[in-house]
Amino acid sequence: MKVADVRELLKNKEVIEEINRHLWIESQKAGYSIGIEKATDEWLKMYAEGWMKYHTPEKYKAYKAKNKKGKEKRKKAAKVAKVVKAAKIKKKTGEKKTVKTKKK
Repeated sequence: MKVADVRELLKNKEVIEEINRHLWIESQKAGYSIGIEKATDEWLKMYAEGWMKYHTPEKYKAYKAKNKKGKEKRKKAAKVAKVVKAAKIKKKTGEKKTVKTKKK
């Protein structure tokens, strides 16, 4: 999750209660207090997405749609970078071989 999404979640009192519950449970398991920072990090990594999906489905759908667009952009950028790198190598070595890319 991105920082903006996390900040939005941490404003919710129910999320803070869930993090405190996670802190208590994990501290009991460990035999000592694991600390609020560690409990928050763990909860956000393990449970935040599921919590959003259940409690705020409209925000979750928007979050997933935004992430999907970002993934597609990163894939396109990686393809372009691969072609550019191959072209640089070709130019450097003087090869006349063409670069093939997979089509979807």
